[in-house]
Amino acid sequence: MNKLKKSFIGIITLISITLILSMGVLFLSLINLPRIIPSKPLKKILGAISNRTGSKMVGLITGTLQLLHNLKWEFDIPDHLDTETWYIAMSNHQSWADIFILLAAGHKKMPLLKFFMKKELQWIPIIYLVHKTIDMPFLNRHSQKQIQDNPELKKLDYENAQKAAKRFSRNPATAFSFAEGTRWTSDKHLAQNSPYPNFLKPKVGALAIALSGMPQVKELVDFTVVYSSTKRSTWNFLCGEMSQAKVEARSYQIPLSLKNKTFEQENEYREEFKNFIEEIWIKKQKRYSELEFQLSVGN
Repeated sequence: MNKLKKSFIGIITLISITLILSMGVLFLSLINLPRIIPSKPLKKILGAISNRTGSKMVGLITGTLQLLHNLKWEFDIPDHLDTETWYIAMSNHQSWADIFILLAAGHKKMPLLKFFMKKELQWIPIIYLVHKTIDMPFLNRHSQKQIQDNPELKKLDYENAQKAAKRFSRNPATAFSFAEGTRWTSDKHLAQNSPYPNFLKPKVGALAIALSGMPQVKELVDFTVVYSSTKRSTWNFLCGEMSQAKVEARSYQIPLSLKNKTFEQENEYREEFKNFIEEIWIKKQKRYSELEFQLSVGN
């Protein structure tokens, strides 16, 4: 019976989220039709409306999850963050559910999180329309071998990502990237020989490019997400099995030496940015160990 109840909740949750996203994206698509007019003030107004709509959608989805899942999400967010300031942000990545809990954690405390997404996701209609209307950018992610075969791809990736980041300059935004680049699994962790017990090695590409395209950013916000359950699939999330979690955010001032860099300085810039992120990752691992739930058998 318990399994049947969880399945019912999973189906209702999926339908509810799909309906909220569909209605929100339809509204966003209609109000953004004037974007074809080459007017910066108009695009700024439409961007502000789109961000407010996106925030409303986050509130509706979080409220729905609270109702269906009886959420026990604990958020610890710095008090000085506000919705009228630009930020870059990152987090560890364990599940598809991370997106929803992070959006909820930042809701009304900082500008709407703008996730850098894999370009392969552009074929999903709702995701494509979210990209177009709320400026959540797609990134090309060429492999090291592809770049070795064609070094121009590296510069192209840089220019495309920087162009996407510059869209955030119209309205306050939080450019967000999952620093590990992929979801954590024990196999990936083993293959990387990661020195961090609970994390993969951080990759700095998207964040570094976002920063170079957003000169007004002064702080990086690092989120640490900890779930009480080891069940991390999409279905587990929909069924409410990830309803207990902690999210702690810490902010870091960005060194002046990392500001206003160009592609020609890219190698030196990435190395310095990498060192900056890895120092945060060491502190993050220590904090994750302190935040971890004491798991019971069967979780």
